[in-house]
Amino acid sequence: MAKDRTQKMRFFFQPGKRVHLVGIGGVSMRPLALVLRERGLEITGSDMNSSVSTDELISKGIRVFIGHRAENIQGADCIIRTAAAHNDNPEIAAARAAGIPVFERAEAWGVLMQEYKNAVCIAGTHGKTTTTSMVTHIFMEARKDPTVMIGGYLPLLHAGHRVGSGDTIIAESCEYCNSFHNFFPTVAVINNIEEDHLDFFKDLADIQASFRHFAELVPPSGIIIANGDDANTRKALEGLTYLTFGLSPENDVHPANLSEDFRSFDVICKGSLYCHLELSVYGKFNAVNALGAAAVAWHMGIDGDSTARGIAGFRGAGRRLEFKGRCNGADIYDDYAHHPGELAAMLTAVRTMGYQRIVLAFQPHTYTRTKALFSQFVDVLKTVDHLVLAEIYAAREQNTVGIHSSDLAAEIPGSVCFETLPQVSDYLKSIARPGDIILTVGAGDIYKAGEAICE
Repeated sequence: MAKDRTQKMRFFFQPGKRVHLVGIGGVSMRPLALVLRERGLEITGSDMNSSVSTDELISKGIRVFIGHRAENIQGADCIIRTAAAHNDNPEIAAARAAGIPVFERAEAWGVLMQEYKNAVCIAGTHGKTTTTSMVTHIFMEARKDPTVMIGGYLPLLHAGHRVGSGDTIIAESCEYCNSFHNFFPTVAVINNIEEDHLDFFKDLADIQASFRHFAELVPPSGIIIANGDDANTRKALEGLTYLTFGLSPENDVHPANLSEDFRSFDVICKGSLYCHLELSVYGKFNAVNALGAAAVAWHMGIDGDSTARGIAGFRGAGRRLEFKGRCNGADIYDDYAHHPGELAAMLTAVRTMGYQRIVLAFQPHTYTRTKALFSQFVDVLKTVDHLVLAEIYAAREQNTVGIHSSDLAAEIPGSVCFETLPQVSDYLKSIARPGDIILTVGAGDIYKAGEAICE
């Protein structure tokens, strides 16, 4: 970020200033609004739709407009926008016309980040929220009083953020639109790299270049911590020095005495026993996430006992294989997975849980992602016992590529497809039976379909 923009933002981040957030209900906009409000700023915002996030903000005294209109910005000293709000947004256009400064969400987090001695920035195509949550649990257990920004809900915090008085900020760091290039990491964690967000990135090589730039933001006094088992990550970081973690014993941080269900293992750091972990969450991918979190803790001098207790206390972030309730004897879980790789990893974990039948209600997220990764979605979705498809969640997009969930259904024998969530709920209730796990999965509002039938 240019130095003059940083100074300008610091001027506006003073108590009494009014800041308007465009897209305030977003996963990292909501905590930003709350953090700025706790610093004494007057906060308003807008979003296209009402949601649990906007309801929370309103309940905490923040004025939220539903719908984007030029008059919403009246009285604002500056504007912060989500990456999905472009210059043709009526509020952005009005601000520019009036000479009101417009800043990016990631720029705002970057300015806040510079106030901390340690900035732990956790990135990757998958596992960001979970790993950030695990690191948060460890630092809270070690009484480090961190400031936290998570792109989801963490029960420990009763929120997706926390304002601490310690010298560390722990931040989930998203690659979309190169947002994390605005950050100032002293510890940069990369979980993995896959093709995603192809409405912005050209291809995998472009994504790898973005992650490399993120890693290169770390100063000489800091450290890069990356998944040494992930070929795409290794390719992106060629020539850089970094601490590796992963299941392979060649990594600097790896497991020993690993149980078959990946939930119990010793953590070996640079050849020495650091701690023993007992995970409360399922899946091989969560074992890798825990190793990444342990690598951060080990590097930052946190004792192994605190790390073990922190990980043991982590029972999942909101919408990460989250138990919601029961219906007709079936257990209902919700998960945020919206990429084929995430779906495959989540289903692998579910298959270890002992259910007789896996019923998956999936809501694809964005038209461009569904189109670009269509064959990969088909391959993973056809592995479940019963597939229920909701219509694609548009998020920031218009359907310019002409794709629908029915196109997926046409390729997957036995699947069913519905246009509305109430139809999905009614169908799930009609087929639910003891021995089932019903999964509502996607980054949109599919969770409502499961919540509607919970007894």
